[in-house]
Amino acid sequence: MLDLLITNGLIIDGSGSPGFHGAVLVDGDRITIHRGDVAHLEPARTIDAAGHVVCPGFIDLHSHAGLTIFGEPHHDPKVRQGVTTELVGIDGISHAPFKSQEELHRYIWLDSGLNGYPPMPADWLTVAEMLSKYDNSVAINVAYILGNSPVRIWSVGWNDRPAAGSELEDMRSVVREAMEEGAWGLSTGLDYPPGAYADTDELAALAETSARLGGFYHTHTRASLRAQGLLAPWEEALEIGRRSGSPVHLTHYRQSAQGVGSHLDYLGLVENARDEGMDVTFDCYTYPYSGTTITIGIPHWAKDGGPERLMAALNDSDDRARMKREFQRDWQDNNWLTNFNQPQNRKYDGRLLTDIAELRGQEPADALFDLLLEENLGISTVGLGTNAQTLPQFVSHPAGMIASDSILFGEYPNPRTYGCFPIVLAEFVRAEKHLRLPEAIRKMTSFPAQRMGLPDRGLLRDGFKADIVIFNPETVKTHATREDPKQYPVGIEYVIVNGRIVIDRGENTGALPGRALRRGRPST
Repeated sequence: MLDLLITNGLIIDGSGSPGFHGAVLVDGDRITIHRGDVAHLEPARTIDAAGHVVCPGFIDLHSHAGLTIFGEPHHDPKVRQGVTTELVGIDGISHAPFKSQEELHRYIWLDSGLNGYPPMPADWLTVAEMLSKYDNSVAINVAYILGNSPVRIWSVGWNDRPAAGSELEDMRSVVREAMEEGAWGLSTGLDYPPGAYADTDELAALAETSARLGGFYHTHTRASLRAQGLLAPWEEALEIGRRSGSPVHLTHYRQSAQGVGSHLDYLGLVENARDEGMDVTFDCYTYPYSGTTITIGIPHWAKDGGPERLMAALNDSDDRARMKREFQRDWQDNNWLTNFNQPQNRKYDGRLLTDIAELRGQEPADALFDLLLEENLGISTVGLGTNAQTLPQFVSHPAGMIASDSILFGEYPNPRTYGCFPIVLAEFVRAEKHLRLPEAIRKMTSFPAQRMGLPDRGLLRDGFKADIVIFNPETVKTHATREDPKQYPVGIEYVIVNGRIVIDRGENTGALPGRALRRGRPST
């Protein structure tokens, strides 16, 4: 018997082509598109999608849910947006492979303000072992990209020094093994030590190894290079692509809130590289707010050696004085903090650092340094980091796709964690008409699938996996705002993952059909 029949909806298949009316048949975890009469079919369930769009599930190429999803496997903030697949391990920060549990736990501690803690002991070491944790235990599909930080820790350690020749070869071996176990490429976060200590030569060598096995280079670029020119961070990324032969994906690509230069400079960099014959794409999020760990504003030297070194620097008066001189001013004035776990500090959640400092009777830097010690480094920050006026040019650009960069903890997370995808449908398409609906859906489905190399997702095609979203194009909307970010969208009625209904009439069914998607392995 047929498991599910979706009738009377406008099928927008993810290719960018106009929609058409027909039926979607779901048998197990695969789909068939049917344009004829379906009266003779006898499905276990029928969904009448009249007045709704039926499209592929959304694919998020930048997610920080790799650890937190273990504690919240139903993943409501994302699956209610229509997200059915996420890429984790981004920003150079993946949580495998490691040689020992001690090294893994140290790394989770160092980046806890960005990726949080798993609810259970992290008891894996290899990529294969970590991927197995997701199979049929979470609501969505999880794909994994290898961060360069654990690769560097494996061979060089936590310190700021160049890799020796033998260490580089060892690192390339780590990349090969991770790719063979299912990673989709190499990611970097060149503002986050210890991966930030890698130079261009090292990154090109690792990207070449990944590319030989079908991977791509997914990069959060090196902000410190801006001193050499507006576009220097992204020019380094393109240079790595040229040297390695790897496709290049620039993540959270947008013009900064300060509006330095022109957005045409940024877009022209991508267009010129593509005209040159390079395979270059980018993603952007759809709110003007940035978000990360607040420790990103602390200079690299204070982290040279790992989390223990940073804690020691926070406790040392001379190091504190130096950090205060070098701490970036805009992190004090324009960012609110979140993810306070100590009871006495929860009153600070969602407040600007300058306001917190006033409440504590301290200078902002001293307040922050003390709070980092009290919160064991795990504070996240959200601020105005994007030029809202030029953001539509990035969202609508042909080489760009949508990704949330979502951080899933704290009482005042970035509103894009709850609204990144529906705001495209409600604002960028319906209200402002920056995009046609089929093209917007392509940017959230088949385009990211193409970037990754996913063979059977991102399109509604016969034989493809049954990852499906059904939404009302007239009512879909997000209510997530800076002041009230934890708001689920409306108008997204059904979300289906691997043939099982996860969101049913807007409510979570509790189903956990998600799987780890392994590069080079058939989807089973």
